Amino acid sequence: MTAARAVPAPGAGPSLPERHWYRLSWLALALAPLSAAFGAGVRARRFAFRAGWLRVERLPVPVVVVGNLVAGGTGKTPLVLWLVDALRTRGFLPGIVSRGYRGANDVPQEALAAGDAERFGDEPILLAERSGAPVWIGRDRAAAGRALLAAHPDCSVLVCDDGLQHYRLARDFEIAVEDERGWGNGLLLPAGPLREPASRPVDAVVLNGAPPRAGAFAMRLEPAGFRRVADPGAAVAIDSLRGKRLHAVAGIGNPRRFFATLEALGLAFTPHAFPDHHAFAARDLEYPDCDAVLMTEKDAVKCRRFARADLLALRVEARVDDRLANSIAARIRGRQAA
Repeated sequence: MTAARAVPAPGAGPSLPERHWYRLSWLALALAPLSAAFGAGVRARRFAFRAGWLRVERLPVPVVVVGNLVAGGTGKTPLVLWLVDALRTRGFLPGIVSRGYRGANDVPQEALAAGDAERFGDEPILLAERSGAPVWIGRDRAAAGRALLAAHPDCSVLVCDDGLQHYRLARDFEIAVEDERGWGNGLLLPAGPLREPASRPVDAVVLNGAPPRAGAFAMRLEPAGFRRVADPGAAVAIDSLRGKRLHAVAGIGNPRRFFATLEALGLAFTPHAFPDHHAFAARDLEYPDCDAVLMTEKDAVKCRRFARADLLALRVEARVDDRLANSIAARIRGRQAA
C-alpha cells in the first residue's frame, strides 16, 4: 500500500469561493467589488472604535489576543495551548476566552473538558481538556472575560482565542498567526481570505510552517502520538499503524497540513477532507476495508459520542521561540506595575 497524496477527497473540503482565495482567479476578480465594500466597512468600524464612537471595555487583568488576518485555520489553538503553559511557568494564572463556534453562547458560560462540542464548540472543549485552565465562551468576549474572572478571581491574565477583530475587548498584546498559505491572493473577503488588510499592525506575527520573515516568530507543530478517541488517555504507537488500512479525515481550515503530517510519519492512508468545523456523524466515518480512522484532536471532541475503538486522534504540540513569551510577560508585568 503506497502513501496517499495529501489532497482533499473529491467533492469535499473548502467551498467554491475558498478554492479561489489562494489564486487570482476569475471568481476572485468578479468578487473584487464586494471586497472593496467589505474593506470600507472594516476600516470604518476600526476607526469608530479608535475614535471612541464605539465603546471599548478594558478588563481588570491583562488580555492577550491570538488571532489571524485570514479566514480559516492557521494553528491558533496549539499556539494558545503553548502560550497558556508558557505564561504559567512565568508565574501567571491564565484563563481562556473564546467565542465558541456554533455553540449556545449568547450568554457567557464555562466550557468544560467533558462538555458537549455541539453546545460549546470544538475548540473550547479541546482547550479546556488540554490546558487545565478555565475556558469561558460568549459572542461578547468582554462579557465572557468578566464572567470568567467572577468565577475564577485568581486568574491574572486572559488569553483570547481568535479575537483579533473583536475590538470591543481592549487588549495588551496582539498575535497574528500565519501558515504556509500566507495571505493567499491578497484580497479581502469574499474575493480573498483576508479579514482585514494585510497592513493591519499587530504586536507579533507567528509563522506556522511559513517561510521565515524578519521580525516574526517561528512555530512548528510536532506530532505527540495518537490517542483513542473513546479514551484520550489510551496511547497508540505509530509503529502499530504501519501497514494497516487507514483512512484520515479532517474537518479543519487547512486539511492539507494534517494529511502532510501523517505522510511525514510514514503512514499510508486515504484522505477525506471536510469543511472546517464539520459536525461529524457516525456515517461519515464508515469506510470499507478500514482498520483505523485517523483525525485531529479538534475533530475528535466531536466524535466521542459515537466513538469506536478504531477512531484515533493525533495529538500535536506547538514549539515556539521563547522570546515571544518573554515579550508578552514583560508587557503584562509593565501593565501590572502601572
